[in-house]
Amino acid sequence: MSEDRQPANEAGAARPTGKRQLTGASTTSTAQMEAKKATRVSDDSEKVGGGVASFLPEVGSELKKVIWPTAKQMVVYTTIVFVFLIIMTALVSGVDWLAGLGVEKVLGA
Repeated sequence: MSEDRQPANEAGAARPTGKRQLTGASTTSTAQMEAKKATRVSDDSEKVGGGVASFLPEVGSELKKVIWPTAKQMVVYTTIVFVFLIIMTALVSGVDWLAGLGVEKVLGA
């Protein structure tokens, strides 16, 4: 047997030799993944309220992980948004004005 190929599994197909096999990471089949998911769902349903009570504390812990912008960054970001809005408003207004001129020329109003 060559070193590149693994022995055949229960279904008789040769297992691929990818990074996971070379690094020793475990692989799971679809059936194993479904069994784990079913176990997690049953574990979650045993919680009071299905985990609703833990929602707000989890939100708080996630908000602690956020890297908030400084006041200077907020001023810069807000300025960029306003400049972009002014440019887009001018662009849309200009296209509308030109389209109006074109309609007036075509209809002869």
